[in-house]
Order: sequence, then C-alpha cells, then structure tokens
Amino acid sequence: MILLEVEENPNCEAVDMRVFHDLEPARAISQVLLEQNPGQEQWFEVAGWTTDNTVCPALAQKVDDSGDGVAVLVHGGNAGLRLRPAGSDKEWDLNARDQWGAGFLLLDSPESLRWAN
Repeated sequence: MILLEVEENPNCEAVDMRVFHDLEPARAISQVLLEQNPGQEQWFEVAGWTTDNTVCPALAQKVDDSGDGVAVLVHGGNAGLRLRPAGSDKEWDLNARDQWGAGFLLLDSPESLRWAN
C-alpha cells in the first residue's frame, strides 16, 4: 500500500492523502511521455523533488487506483516531481520557465516511461 501526501511547497500544490494499492515494486525512471497539447506528445525528464529543493529519484510502479483500474503511478520526493523538456541543458531550478512541478502523475501505460539506468 502506498500512502501519498504532498504538503504545499514552492514546487507544487498540496496533494491530500491518496491511497494506492501497489501491484509491483517501484523502479526509478528518467523520462515520461506526456500530452501537453491535444494530439502532441512529448518526452519530459522527470525527477523527484524535496522540500530542501534538491533532486531525488522519480519512481514509477503499477497500482490499483481505487476502482479506476490499473494505472502507473509516478511519484517523487516529499515535494513531488519536477519536469522539464527532454534534452534540456538547464539545471533543475524552481525559477526556470520551462520547468514545472506536480505532486504525482497517473499514467495509462508503462510505455509512457523511460527507465533510469
């Protein structure tokens, strides 16, 4: 069982307590495929983020999402996730305009992930 809660922080909005039933162990990932605009998918680098404004691993695993079926949960540090376009040469930075934070992501398929080495 995964209990996920993220307090409001400079990286992302708060996430109230969510409960997921894990179906497999978490594995570190490096990128996610997201649809920012309808019909336009793009790869984004993803990292876990902490309240100390440091990077930690972003993790993904199959979960049962409370009756919505099987999904892939992507989660990070106690301050959520940080994302930026794949191939970015910028450092992780809360002030970077092309980066943003999220408490967590729920994806339909593991094909939308690139696993960390």
